[in-house]
Amino acid sequence: MFNETFPRGRWQSRPSLDIPDNTILFDEVCVVCSKWFRFVAERDPHARFRFAAIQGPTGRKLAESLGIDPDSPEINAVVIDGRAYFRSDAAIEVLRRLPGWRWTPLLRVVPRSIRNGLYDVIARNRYTLFGRMNACMVPTPELQRHLVQEPSK
Repeated sequence: MFNETFPRGRWQSRPSLDIPDNTILFDEVCVVCSKWFRFVAERDPHARFRFAAIQGPTGRKLAESLGIDPDSPEINAVVIDGRAYFRSDAAIEVLRRLPGWRWTPLLRVVPRSIRNGLYDVIARNRYTLFGRMNACMVPTPELQRHLVQEPSK
C-alpha cells in the first residue's frame, strides 16, 4: 500500500510553527479539491479556516515547506495548533472543527492504513475520475474571505 510517493511515516502529523494555524492547502484545478474548499467554506461561518491554493505563490511556498511537491500535489494538508496534518487525518481534523461535524474523530476507528490507502487511490486518479478545471476558480465575495490573500505584486 505504501510506495515511493507516499513512504511510511513521511505524512504523519508533525510540528509546523512556520505556517499560520487553520491554513488548508489545496489543488485549485482539482474538481474534488475545489468542492472540498466550498464544502468547508459553507460550513465555516466565521471563516476560521483559510485556504491557500498550491498554484499560488503563498500556497507553493507552504507546500514546499511541508515537503509537498507543488507541481504534483497528491497530498492535502492543514495546520492546526502548530501541527501539520496530512491525507485523511487532515480531513478529519478540519471536519471535527466544523459545526455539526464533531463526530468525525470516530472515523479514526478505521485504521489509518486503510483510510490513507483509499485517499491515495483517489488522489492519484482524481483528474481521471473527477476531471480538472481548465482555469482557476473565481470565488464569490463570500468564498473570497476563506482564501489566503496573496501578496500584491
